[in-house]
Amino acid sequence: MNSYVVPVTAAEACDANRFGPKAANQAALGRAGLPIPDGFCLDAAAYRKQVATLGLEETARGVFAERDSAKARRHALNMKLGLLDNPIIPEILNPLLAAWRDLKARTNGAQTCVRSSALVEDRFGASFAGQFESFIGLETESDFITAVRSCWAALWMTRVLRYMATNNSDPADTAMGVLIQPLVAARASGGGLSRTADGGMLLSATWGLGSAIAQGEVTPDRYELSAEGKVLHVVAGRKDHIVGCGHGAESATRVAPKAMISKPCLSRDQAAELGALVRRAEDFAGIPVEIEWAMDDSGFKMLQSRPLHMEKAREPDKVWLQHPRLNGHPAGIGWGEGEARIVNCECELERVNPGDILVTKVAGPALSEILTRVAGVVAERGGSTSHLASLARERGIPMVLGVHEATTRIPDGVRISVDGVAGVVRWIQNA
Repeated sequence: MNSYVVPVTAAEACDANRFGPKAANQAALGRAGLPIPDGFCLDAAAYRKQVATLGLEETARGVFAERDSAKARRHALNMKLGLLDNPIIPEILNPLLAAWRDLKARTNGAQTCVRSSALVEDRFGASFAGQFESFIGLETESDFITAVRSCWAALWMTRVLRYMATNNSDPADTAMGVLIQPLVAARASGGGLSRTADGGMLLSATWGLGSAIAQGEVTPDRYELSAEGKVLHVVAGRKDHIVGCGHGAESATRVAPKAMISKPCLSRDQAAELGALVRRAEDFAGIPVEIEWAMDDSGFKMLQSRPLHMEKAREPDKVWLQHPRLNGHPAGIGWGEGEARIVNCECELERVNPGDILVTKVAGPALSEILTRVAGVVAERGGSTSHLASLARERGIPMVLGVHEATTRIPDGVRISVDGVAGVVRWIQNA
């Protein structure tokens, strides 16, 4: 492999300044002895070389430097189209395809995952969770190359530019690495928090691929463990659909058999085994971490690790203890109070006023823009390791997910409190 492409097992793949924290953290987990999928990394220098070769450097600078918003939008569009529509230069394309073909040969033709690994993401206070692109289940060379170009172009998507603006980042000052790995034939997937407010651990799980949790589409199983890794509580989720990989398609969703909807995905022994891996990931990082995992027939695979920020629990005022409560998955940060605003469709988001508590069915990454004006979020689906929960943690927004029937049980307009650390929602009746 040339200098642009290195195996995920190589020591140099751990360099976050070359390959981005997502790829570098994955490589570091593997070198620390934790189980990860095979694969390779594409250096962010390849992105910079492509941009320079296409003559897009000045266009990139114009996106945030241009005071005219219409011209700035045109610059961003030209960046996306330039990266998507133009072929990858041979200096990058040839070793990239060679590495992909070698990976396919080593994994008996397994389908491919292509994941963005921007130099700015997965850092403390700026996770960019769910903001960039990932592509799964790729089989052909043309789809693989399109996915790489799409990951590069993702740096210039509107939602990413808005996120960067709030974090004082300029996309022209950074670059995009790419992580390429075989698709894990997951029986179950999920996430984990290596530290909770009470000092324990929290795991989440769903059937099939973990994108259903990341996108807030299901309420996953919740496994609460002690700091020593003992399984204390298992709360079965409502996993009514399963995301798998369709032949030749990015993903395929099917209805879960009735018997599986509320059946825990992991046994207590499996949860304890996964908890030990999560603790090892924290020990290696030296700080609490949020992880993503998948389990195939051979066992667990660690898919991602990023820094985790948690707050101490707050003792609620006595007045709140006298009112109705609902429990859910804690996002792990914050306490908020405000008027409940029930939203069943994105077209209703204009009803949400500054300081309101958003109560909705699905809290997906598309709602990230509203985090800047709400005092908290409650959702019927999703779990502690969803992408929106990660964004809420870094922005200090209290959130509770997986709250069953929240949109029908909580009256619109009532005074509501959200404890994002304990995972409790309360409201004042007859407000």
